[in-house]
Amino acid sequence: MSERSRDIWTQSVASEASARHNPAMDFEQRYRVPVDGFELSNRRTSDRDLLSKAEAHVIRERDIQRLDDLQERLYAEGKRSLLVILQALDAGGKDSTIEHVMSGVNPQGVRVTSFKPPSHAELAHDFLWRCQIALPRAGEIGIFNRSHYEEVLVVRVHPELLAERGVDPGAGEKEDFWKRRMDDIVAWERHLHRSGTHIVKLFLHISAGEQHARLLARAREPKKHWKFAPQDAVEHKLYAEYQRVYEQMLQETSTDFAPWYVIPADEKWLLRTAVASIIVGRLEELNPRFPELSESQRVEMRRALEALEAESAARPHGQGDG
Repeated sequence: MSERSRDIWTQSVASEASARHNPAMDFEQRYRVPVDGFELSNRRTSDRDLLSKAEAHVIRERDIQRLDDLQERLYAEGKRSLLVILQALDAGGKDSTIEHVMSGVNPQGVRVTSFKPPSHAELAHDFLWRCQIALPRAGEIGIFNRSHYEEVLVVRVHPELLAERGVDPGAGEKEDFWKRRMDDIVAWERHLHRSGTHIVKLFLHISAGEQHARLLARAREPKKHWKFAPQDAVEHKLYAEYQRVYEQMLQETSTDFAPWYVIPADEKWLLRTAVASIIVGRLEELNPRFPELSESQRVEMRRALEALEAESAARPHGQGDG
């Protein structure tokens, strides 16, 4: 395809996409978990009929450019931060989503933290501690690849892990134990919101069949073995149990100030488009602004500009600093 033909195709697709519903608003409303009345079984893992792959590409490219501008303004403003939490089962697409969606932003203002099984030092603190110290600073976008929610998901499926956290594994048999943990999470996130850290939580919802296919591909391909562990196959057999604990977690912890979104993850192109649009939508709600100079600062700026222009005029034509 020639460059001119590509431009005509892109303009045509963009026009068609604009003529339809507002995709960003649709993603936000379509995938948001309500505070009441949510059932995970009613949410799709595939939503490819929503829009075409070509439309998704145009929307995603637009939003990635918009994300770059919004992130620069957030960093320059330096007053608030955005925390994006990604949760998914193994092979759900977390790593590649981060890579593609954040491809155009300045890494200086983005902090990505991937949470592995906790270390001995981390286990010596409460379960929220390691996430607390990884929070984005004012002006930053922070991304949690897995998060504090592992403590009410993986640990709930495997309550024997409570022992290394100094908790009687028998406590994991009681619903109240997990309800209290989720209440603590909601209280912590409310505190963060009030303190200027705004939160977007994304569950990348993959089907059992697609997860199996991706795990099989990793196991067969030597170059992908670093992404695969034998335990992944064991965890895959617990898919139904993970759906159960995810559903309750989503029901208990999706709030107006820190909502969850269940994003269909079977098609990565749709997943990445939805994630980019939701993040951009939240930043547009924050509407970060470049700092405005005071009158005295503007006077100083004019003087500095005049001095630089005078120096430029005094230089021989074409002479620079090399």
